[in-house]
Amino acid sequence: MDIQFEEIYTTYWQKIYRLCLAYVNDADWAKDIAQDTFITVWQQLPKFRNESGIGTWIFRIASNHCLRQVERNKRIPKSDVQTEIPDTSEPSIEDKTTFLYQCIAELAETDRLIISLELEDIKQAEIAQIVGISEANTRVRIHRIKEKLTQKFTRYEQ
Repeated sequence: MDIQFEEIYTTYWQKIYRLCLAYVNDADWAKDIAQDTFITVWQQLPKFRNESGIGTWIFRIASNHCLRQVERNKRIPKSDVQTEIPDTSEPSIEDKTTFLYQCIAELAETDRLIISLELEDIKQAEIAQIVGISEANTRVRIHRIKEKLTQKFTRYEQ
């Protein structure tokens, strides 16, 4: 089991961390939630029944941990999204990435989860299973979320 867990941890750590970061918009808090997720995975791995993919199972655990933490702490920081045009002529990749996470943090909880999973290249069928909605609803919501984020980026880059 140790080798199996190490492989799972290596494969999924960054994805789970980014999911948590997109959800809570706080690097330290995201690391804590990701770590809690892997503690749960370690503890529950012997009980995993292969009814879904291992990745789907891990993302579901992570999303549940994110939701519980948010409910407990009620402290998701609403980002200080820039409303003024930056002085530089072209925002850097780091600036754009930071802005993306800020925009994601402003979304409703379920939308944050959906787009975070989409950004991790999780199949829409798996996203639907993780979130507990239909595949058709998942496709529609992803499209609408992307439209919102595109509009924000268009304003940001102008």
